[in-house]
Amino acid sequence: MSTLVTKLAPDFTAAAVMPDNTINEEFKLSDYKGEYVVLFFYPLDFTFVCPSEIIAFDKKLDAFKERGAQLIGVSVDSQFSHFAWKNTEPKAGGIGNVQFPLVADLSKSISKDYGVLFNDAIALRGLFLIDKDGVVRHSVINDLPLGRNVDEALRMVDALQFTEEHGEVCPVNWNKGDEGMKPSAEGVAEYLTNHA
Repeated sequence: MSTLVTKLAPDFTAAAVMPDNTINEEFKLSDYKGEYVVLFFYPLDFTFVCPSEIIAFDKKLDAFKERGAQLIGVSVDSQFSHFAWKNTEPKAGGIGNVQFPLVADLSKSISKDYGVLFNDAIALRGLFLIDKDGVVRHSVINDLPLGRNVDEALRMVDALQFTEEHGEVCPVNWNKGDEGMKPSAEGVAEYLTNHA
């Protein structure tokens, strides 16, 4: 299995349900070039772990926006299923009116291109952090029963932006506001001396 990290994110054009509930039949990932994108895959609409993740991402949407990062969800469902799920209240098994695009991958080609298609049927829980140049800088793929940590996705956006701004690297357990580390033997020694 090869990784997409350090490579251009595979572009796609597909139907998507937008935040205002319109359906964009020509949604393109490349339209987001120049912005950070957190592209995440989930198995299916109207399932169990998926709504907990999608609603959690939506609750943190402002935190992603503050960082200039766009959230985009993808599953192998149709745009019509996405629309119905968005228009069903969470207490009735829906996700409510989440405010980021949900992309329909009926052909499963997007899931396949990102290496998350499982048994030629559904997507694993893949997440890809894409930089402003369209390069994948981070990815994580979970098995179907393992929900993701939205705060970790935010932390990775912070880490990417920190390295871009300061030219330093982010050591273990780094969080926004922490010191970075100079990418040199001296930088490592200094960090380890100060954090032993």
